[in-house]
Amino acid sequence: MKIVSACLAGIKCRWDGDSRPCQKVIDLVKEGKAIPVCPEQLGGLTTPRMPCEQKGNKVFAKDGKDVTDFFEKGAEEALKIANLAGCKEAILKSKSPSCGSGWVVDGTFSGKLVEGDGVLAKLLKKNKIKVLTEKEI
Repeated sequence: MKIVSACLAGIKCRWDGDSRPCQKVIDLVKEGKAIPVCPEQLGGLTTPRMPCEQKGNKVFAKDGKDVTDFFEKGAEEALKIANLAGCKEAILKSKSPSCGSGWVVDGTFSGKLVEGDGVLAKLLKKNKIKVLTEKEI
């Protein structure tokens, strides 16, 4: 069993109220091999919401509001789901401040990428869950 970013499963939960469907992820969910999660929603953020980016160990909305607590709470809830389902692997949305693995946007809202992991990706890796992005499957 895997957990996957809900937006990759075609669920309209992204900050802009849209999704980023990935057919391989959709197929895994349809086959009962993956559970879609949206850590931002699990953390209490609305959809749509202001775009957010990581800057250091914090996450900020474009208006400057510190939303780190929402991202951390959502990551913890997603980890609970992963553990309850016995997930050993995750497929997460690349570049996201929650789900990005290896590269995330840099906090300037300019689209520039920096090396790093999103809040959920970092937590899953720390808990020995393998993290891939949709670009790696």
